[in-house]
Amino acid sequence: MSLIRPFRGLRPAAGQAEKVVAPPYDVLNSAEARQQAEGKPWSFLHISKPEIDLPDDIDPYDDAVYAKAGENFRKTIEAGILVRDARPCYYAYRAIMGEHQQTGLVAAASVRDYDSNRIRKHEFTRPKKEDDRVRQIEAVNAQTGPVLLAYPDQPDIDRILAEASEGEPVIDVTADSGVRHMLWVIDDEATIEDLTRLFDDFKAIYIADGHHRSAAASRVCHARGCDEDAPHSAFLSVIFPHHQMKILDYNRVIRDLNGLSREELLEQIGENFTIEEKTGAFSPDQPATFGMYLDGQWYRLALKPELIPKEDPVRRLDVSLLADRLIEPVFGISDPRTDERIDFVGGIRGMGELERRVDSGEMAVAFSLFPTRMEDLMAVADANEVMPPKSTWFEPKLADGLVSHVLD
Repeated sequence: MSLIRPFRGLRPAAGQAEKVVAPPYDVLNSAEARQQAEGKPWSFLHISKPEIDLPDDIDPYDDAVYAKAGENFRKTIEAGILVRDARPCYYAYRAIMGEHQQTGLVAAASVRDYDSNRIRKHEFTRPKKEDDRVRQIEAVNAQTGPVLLAYPDQPDIDRILAEASEGEPVIDVTADSGVRHMLWVIDDEATIEDLTRLFDDFKAIYIADGHHRSAAASRVCHARGCDEDAPHSAFLSVIFPHHQMKILDYNRVIRDLNGLSREELLEQIGENFTIEEKTGAFSPDQPATFGMYLDGQWYRLALKPELIPKEDPVRRLDVSLLADRLIEPVFGISDPRTDERIDFVGGIRGMGELERRVDSGEMAVAFSLFPTRMEDLMAVADANEVMPPKSTWFEPKLADGLVSHVLD
């Protein structure tokens, strides 16, 4: 089997996309999903967050939730809201957020190559979240949430995707978030063969977001028997050129000063960092520098260069430098996955959110970070290592409901 292959996509019928397209299942809680889907009977949230159609107090992992997902999925198809292409295709997908745009390929990626680490990972997964995605796939007999992948520099693929997205898209919809999602069908056999061949030349491609979805797809494949010709031996993916992808900062807020006074805190930080007061909000513009908001004052923190382990792809990440050189030794937070004294704020919320969390008294101090770079993510994956939690915040988010991969 090739690294990627075309598939018969299930997508909104002509004129229906605006009724269907929804945010990814994991960016909204149940209450937010209920509110967003109100008055929208064909919103894909009824499939990806089916608890919204059940009593408010239901456990989102209840068997009835997955049964409802299958019921809603079938109803949407029977009503002609979603239709399936007659033959296998690729799809060009463009996402536009403000001045930023990226154009990638919707394809079915090989479970075998995921298992062998040719499709490379950089995160641990949690069994409960994997189980949830497995049950969702089995309930609807489809993969409905795409895995976000990145491919290394390949100008020929970039050119093909640019040419494929020159004409009128079959879907052009702007989501409530303001992100514009556009889709073109690639059904020319020669172009399909060229894309398949070019991807087969890659030594590796990289998971950016969707580790639980890809792990769940692998589990479903093995449970059903990984016949390479079967639809379940591949998983729904959107693959962008790595140089077009946008990672925002993933910032930290901490609930208390670990018993330190402001002066004691600054003194301890000064052992590893140079400290400079700033007149306004500070968002770092280079690696190994950090913003800190404390008592209404912003500071620029620059880690002393000799403390940067340049040869270690994980420990040289800014999220690691801040954890190893400040958060753990000064605040005593050794496990950010479980310590309730620390929280994380995606850069999409801006510096104002960091100030708000501290000024309200909810948190004592905030730290802004330089965004992780795609090259750093790829280096970690190539080393078969794992990134620290909350290292990347990708924008724009992919849409659910744009294309699904049916497993029959």
